[in-house]
Amino acid sequence: MPSHFAPYGIDLPVNGRFCFEQCRIFLDRSPRECLHRVDGGAVLKAVRLGSRAVIFRMNGDHNGVRLEVLSGDGSAQERQGVSDYVAEWLDLQRDLRPFYRMAAGDALLQSLAERYAGLRLIGIPDLLEALCWAIIGQQINLQFAYTLKARLVALCGTRLTDGDQHFWLFPEAQAIAALSEADWGGLQFSRSKIAYLRGIAALFANGTISKEILLESGSALAIRERLLQIRGVGEWTADYVLMKCFRHPAALPAGDAGLQNALKTRLQLSVKPSPAQIREMFAAWKGWEAYTTFYLWRSLI
Repeated sequence: MPSHFAPYGIDLPVNGRFCFEQCRIFLDRSPRECLHRVDGGAVLKAVRLGSRAVIFRMNGDHNGVRLEVLSGDGSAQERQGVSDYVAEWLDLQRDLRPFYRMAAGDALLQSLAERYAGLRLIGIPDLLEALCWAIIGQQINLQFAYTLKARLVALCGTRLTDGDQHFWLFPEAQAIAALSEADWGGLQFSRSKIAYLRGIAALFANGTISKEILLESGSALAIRERLLQIRGVGEWTADYVLMKCFRHPAALPAGDAGLQNALKTRLQLSVKPSPAQIREMFAAWKGWEAYTTFYLWRSLI
């Protein structure tokens, strides 16, 4: 960080009902998270903006989000870039009034919407990170998934320093693609996941795939079909990425174990519902499947 750099603040408005504390609680759900940290009532994170990176502190209330940019160049482009990133990360511009109107008349959603009012669907704006995180999380518990992600990030991610604090950026595609068998050896990734992650990184590194390329596909269905063509990406992974990265409001990861557990608990079922049963249930929440899923996930914390 240049010696003359002076931290600066940015106030981000929110479209409608918002609760920063609910977002902070979700972001603090695992002590093994390596790409941001929660410090008291604030969240600290590093983010890549083109060829540069910035570190920021984030807090807020019911009215919006306050950013303090701790490292960077202070340019107008940087200010816009970090503002856009956080607005997308926290889904700040989504109008949730239709969701809350729907929830108010629903036996399952009403209590969730009241308890977690103002919670936004916290996403993963970077497509490479979203795909890799989904692959890492396949068929393992969430805490071990965080452990594996942290190992990968420590191996080939980028570390930034602000004073005595260290922050990590998710690895770039070229760094993942360049890992050798020996590099992967001590990470405890399954052979299939190593192959999937290598393949995905290669697609990004050679320009075959990017978020922009997939967005050109047009509809959410077309993006989903493109995702399903990637080795290692099944229906759950495609739907998760549609929800968390592409922000499609009707995305439904029906095979998600957490969603199944939340529904089993909330509906007092004797067994976890199947993906087919979940799709049938979610017909009542058409157009808001992603937010319904996210609020059910929140109930597990």
